Formats: sequence, C-alpha cells, structure tokens
Amino acid sequence: MKILDKNNFRKLLIINILIVTIFTVIYSIINFMQYKTYKKILNNTINNILNEVTIKYPDITEEQILQIVKSSSKSQKSVLSKYGYNDDIANIKQLENAMSKNVNINIVFIFTFGLILNIIYILYLFTQNKKVEKINKYLKEINNKNYSLKIEDNGETELSKLQNELYKTTVLLKESAENSEKEKEQLSNSLADISHQLKTPLTSITIMLDNIMDNPNMDEKTKMEFIREINKQIEWVNSLVISLLKLAKFDAGAIKMKNSKINVAKLVNDVISNLSILLEIKNIEVIANIEENATIIGDYKWQLEAITNILKNSIEHSKENSKIYINVENTSLFLRISIKDEGKGINKEDLKHIFKRFYKSKNSLENSVGIGLALAKAIIEKNNGYIKVNSEENKGTIFEIKYIK
Repeated sequence: MKILDKNNFRKLLIINILIVTIFTVIYSIINFMQYKTYKKILNNTINNILNEVTIKYPDITEEQILQIVKSSSKSQKSVLSKYGYNDDIANIKQLENAMSKNVNINIVFIFTFGLILNIIYILYLFTQNKKVEKINKYLKEINNKNYSLKIEDNGETELSKLQNELYKTTVLLKESAENSEKEKEQLSNSLADISHQLKTPLTSITIMLDNIMDNPNMDEKTKMEFIREINKQIEWVNSLVISLLKLAKFDAGAIKMKNSKINVAKLVNDVISNLSILLEIKNIEVIANIEENATIIGDYKWQLEAITNILKNSIEHSKENSKIYINVENTSLFLRISIKDEGKGINKEDLKHIFKRFYKSKNSLENSVGIGLALAKAIIEKNNGYIKVNSEENKGTIFEIKYIK
C-alpha cells in the first residue's frame, strides 16, 4: 500500500492546481469589485466637488476645472482639499495603475504561496509514504515469522502510533511463538515422562501375568503375591492416568469450579482423615491451629485434593515419630494455610523445580510420579490463590498457601 503512487500524485497535483487557480480567480474578482467600488466613490466625490465649484464660480470653464483636477501643484490641491479632494487621489490614472499592479502582485504571491504549500505537502506525503513502505516491509517479515524487528517510534503522528501498536503486536507474537515452542517442548518431554512412568508398571504386570500363565502348577502363595502386586501396579497406573487427565483438563481450561463458602477447619480435618493411614504407619502427629470461623470461597472437592496432595508430600518426606504443623491465619484480605514438616528438606537446586510436573527431586520416593504438587498448584491458582515453598535440608519444609479474598 502506498500513500503517494504515480496515479495518486497526478490526481493530487491536478486537485491542488485547481484549488490554487480557483482561489486566485476568486481573490482577483474580489479585488476587482473593490476597485470598482472605490473608483465609484472617487468619481462621486469629484463630481460633487465640480458641482460645488460650478455653482460658486459660474464663470469658470470646464477646461479650467479639468486642468485643476489633472494638476498636481500643491496650491491647487490645497484648494480642492476644502471640497474633500485630498493627496491620496491626486491622480486617477496613477491610482488605477497602482491598484492594477497591486492586484497582479497579490495574484503572483498567492499562486507562489500555494505552490510552496503544495510542494511542502507533497514532500510530507513522500515522507509518510516511505514510512508506510517500511511498515509493509516489517509486516512481510512478521508474516515470515521474523519477530526480531524493532519498529518503535516516539512521534505523535498517526503513522507513528500505528508503528508503536505494530511493535507491541510484534512483541506479543514473538512471546506467543516462544511460548508455543516451549509448550511443544514441554509436551514432548511430558509424553516421554508419561511413557517412561507407564512402561515400568506395565512391564512388571506383563512379566507377572506371563509367570502365572506359564506355571499353572504355581503354588497358591506365590500366585497370590503376584496377583497382589499386579493389583498394586494397576492401582498405581490408574492413579497416574486420573492425575494426568485432571492436569489435561486444567491445561485445556475445561475445569469449571463450583464455588461455595468453605469452612477451612472442616477442610483440613477431612484432609487429615484422608491420610490417616499414612500418618499412622509413620506415627506422625498433626498439630493444627485453625480458627473455627475461617472460610474461603472455592470448590470444596478440588481444594480438598490440592491440600491432600501437599500434606501427603509432607508425610512422605517426614521422619517417623515426627510432627507436622498446620496453621491457618485469617485476615480481612486473605487466608493463609501453612504446612510445616520436620522432614529431610529440599535442596536449593530442587526447590525451584518442585511444582513442575514429573519432576523428581533427589529425595523423592521410588514410586513418586511428580504430579501431585503440580496439580495442587494448578487447583489453588484456579481458586484465586497461590502457593510457595521454603525449605532447608535436614530442617524441614514449609508450604504456604494464600487465598486472596
């Protein structure tokens, strides 16, 4: 797209010449009409003077009067000035020539001024045209997925504003392209992780089933051990698939929260109840400090799963016969839940990756998948909250969840 191509230039030039011509003609007509009016007033003044002179001096001849009017002597003009005839109009012919010359000068001036304005305007259009061509070039580069362009403009013109908006769009497209590449890479890594996670239990199940089928005379005790192990592996695979489906729903934005007022004391007690067997196995005591009237707005089922995943992680990494502290702070602006354990802690390198899906730290359990904390984070953020973690090795870990009211 060009502001000023050859056809547009011709049209613009013709239009501007017409405008200047019309303006010049109108100005000339106005000047001519003014001149006619002025001449009429002058002639009327002279006629009045001549009539007065003829009445007062009946003996004076017309030749003498004409001679006086044509004369430029000071004595004669001083006499005529008594009758309204002054120095400004001493010579009618001279006045006509001066006015005619003045009109011509004005016409030339107007035409020249109009021509200069047109030249300035055309130069401006040429400048704008270069900017438009530059923008077109950038757009072609963007269409070719070249987002490394910088086209900011600090001007105040409309094209400058357009360039700035285009630059913003370029930045957004660049970020989107980079995010898309990251997402593709993450998806590829996730699929590889899922494949790896499923491969081990499925291989174990296959081997144990082959053993049972190949040994029909296998003793009942061994067979039952195989069956229990197969059942355990199937439950683990089922848990993995369910967690993956939940994460996929969050990624696709397909989760619709059924928000209601949640009593936090009841929520925490239900979480502890869900994990009572694990707590009993490791003889871990949970010490909770919760206000009875503390509430949040959220989806109870999903929040129960999120807090359960976090507490489960704390239990798995806690020592036997230790304690876990759950504290709830309720204010008018937010509600904060902190879960502190006395476990092994997390080193600094692992700490920044703790909420990444499929990530397994050095202290992770052998059968850990690395989905629980990632899912918990997704659920909490969906309910207008956020989660962070602080930890020191051999001193324990604190998970802090804050819901904004």
